[in-house]
Amino acid sequence: MDVSHIIDPLNDAQRMAVTAQAAPALVLAGAGSGKTRVLTHRIGWLVVAGGCSPQEVLAVTFTNKAAREMRGRIEELLQLPTSGMWIGTFHGLCHRLLRMHFEDAGLPQTFEIIDSDDQYRLVRRILNELDLDEAYWPPRQMQWMINQHKEEARRASQLPTGEDYQQQTLYRVYASYEETCQRLGLVDFAEILLRTLELFRNNQPVRELWQKRFKHVLVDEFQDTNTIQYQWLRILTADNKFLFAVGDDDQSIYGWRGAKVENLLTFETDFEGAQIIRLEQNYRSSGHILAAANAVIEKNDGRMGKELWTEAADGNLIRLYGASNEIDEAQYVVSTIESWVQEGHRRDSVAILYRSNAQSRAFEEQLLNAGMPYRVYGGLRFFERAEIKDALAYMRLISNRESDPSFERIVNLPPRGIGAKTLEQVRDHSRAKQISMWQAATEVIAEEQLSARAASALGRFIELIEEIAGATDDQSLESIADKVLQMSGLLDHYKKDKSEKAQGRVENLEELVTAANNFVPGETEDGDLDPLSLFLANAALEAGEGQAAEWEDCVQLMSLHSAKGLEFPLVFLCGLEEGLFPHQRSLEEAGRLEEERRLCYVGMTRAMEQLYLCYAEIRRLYGKDNYTQASRFLSEIPMDYIEEIRSSSISRPLHRPVRPGAQSMTNNSSASNGLQPGTQVNHTKFGEGMVVMIEGQGDNTRVQINFSDAGLKWILPAYAKLDIL
Repeated sequence: MDVSHIIDPLNDAQRMAVTAQAAPALVLAGAGSGKTRVLTHRIGWLVVAGGCSPQEVLAVTFTNKAAREMRGRIEELLQLPTSGMWIGTFHGLCHRLLRMHFEDAGLPQTFEIIDSDDQYRLVRRILNELDLDEAYWPPRQMQWMINQHKEEARRASQLPTGEDYQQQTLYRVYASYEETCQRLGLVDFAEILLRTLELFRNNQPVRELWQKRFKHVLVDEFQDTNTIQYQWLRILTADNKFLFAVGDDDQSIYGWRGAKVENLLTFETDFEGAQIIRLEQNYRSSGHILAAANAVIEKNDGRMGKELWTEAADGNLIRLYGASNEIDEAQYVVSTIESWVQEGHRRDSVAILYRSNAQSRAFEEQLLNAGMPYRVYGGLRFFERAEIKDALAYMRLISNRESDPSFERIVNLPPRGIGAKTLEQVRDHSRAKQISMWQAATEVIAEEQLSARAASALGRFIELIEEIAGATDDQSLESIADKVLQMSGLLDHYKKDKSEKAQGRVENLEELVTAANNFVPGETEDGDLDPLSLFLANAALEAGEGQAAEWEDCVQLMSLHSAKGLEFPLVFLCGLEEGLFPHQRSLEEAGRLEEERRLCYVGMTRAMEQLYLCYAEIRRLYGKDNYTQASRFLSEIPMDYIEEIRSSSISRPLHRPVRPGAQSMTNNSSASNGLQPGTQVNHTKFGEGMVVMIEGQGDNTRVQINFSDAGLKWILPAYAKLDIL
């Protein structure tokens, strides 16, 4: 039988993996090494050369997009339809099994899958039925707790209780949630996996049926499997042990959502006689990019070990840009993209990568100013994010009490005991009297139309808005934003939830303070509009711009987590500063720093032709200027692969010489005109400030000053009067 079309396109390592004997095999597939090709050609080899029926193969991926791509490639390779094959995500395949064995799984035939929002509402209902205050038992946190236990294959009955009130309460919530879901025939995403695992564990005939059915089980992105997925795979392959896993321990970046890189690291121990095959030839990036990425990732301990290489040329050096601040960083990135596009490249060949979604705001602002279309991949524009809209609703309501949409959005956010029935009474009164909901709320309270409890809760909200309005009267935009976040309780509300998603919302809310500080009102025909109204109008217009569609030629903005699996000719990896990347949380939790380094490795290996690494000397975060220290990851890259466009002069962990004419904050040598870093000065226009950096000599000397009110500015002392204080 001719198998040339299956093995001829492969390199030696890929061919070794595809034609491996029927035994457990782990393929360590480095970034850009062709893992999808190996998986599809392995299936082709099993069917064509191994005589295996397509229905005897189970292939598991992590996304529906990856599953569709695999199906398409297999159809092309085998010239056979894949409609009857078991190719899909963990959740999709387990759902298919539960539909076939609903009775054995203890489910009604018409069981319903609920998404995250439905689950959240159900948790809130449970808390209400148990008479638990949401302020002390946040629904999002309870939802996260339930899902965490399920992903570790733990039922409520397995939770410790004892005399600890908190543990007893968690048990009551989880147990009540389970009982309600069972009674109503509801299945959440985590339950799909757990119920299937329990079906295999507890029902021998069903277990043996599928163990015999699937002669070969193949898994993509094996490093991303969690506890329950790994247990499910081990049971399914216990009979023949023909598990073919493809993964990369260096790209394990989802530990925060339950992924266990240990599943990959212990593969040889868990599967006796397992083969380990390494795919190290990279088909994506140039030599310098790969060498630099290798240098970073090898600092991690406990790796299985591999060294990416390429037959491609060394290519361009990695360019390192030390920006003055986050605005300078964004301006430099956008101007570089403009030059790239002028050279004839498409805009969608460019990706701007960042550790925190809050970083997107500065880039969005500069891209809008440049008239360059962009798309926030896998997310929303800054002003479209729910938590930002929540904060803006508070700001609108203190500016205009007649804003009904704002009133409805925040009247019970954070939860303050104002229920749907109370809101309906306010709406009815508003419609009947043709007045705003704010006015209607004050009237129904005054006319004693509500219960004492409802009136008290609604009254507290009205008092809160008035209190915030009073505290922010005649304040700067930055101060207004900061006070709104603090006094409204929004920040505390999200800080109670320890999930990664909630922490990202906290960072976005805090970035809103920076956005307010940096806002410069444009020209307007209505000179009566105050800065707050202009800022709110600008936010509404930016949110309404309409994100560029996926197929449009536009710059791609995305978090590093969203970038995995993608590739771009030109990549900017931004915000490489201690506390931002690696993230501060990684410095406080065991094992997280290595995951951050893997995330850096993933980001670097997205670049095909040119990689820019950027960091800022000062970054305004959460409403204040922070003097930063360049990321430790930068110092792990050998200088041979780096071209410094402009290097930092404030903190120098890179151990590289200061360029001529630049002085650091720790350099005590005098500068022209008696100025030196740290000198306090006064400028006739910008007011008081502190010298941050000095460049050049004689009349060409320029000084960067951090002014108290105007922020960072470059000044030429030869032409501007500066008084030393």
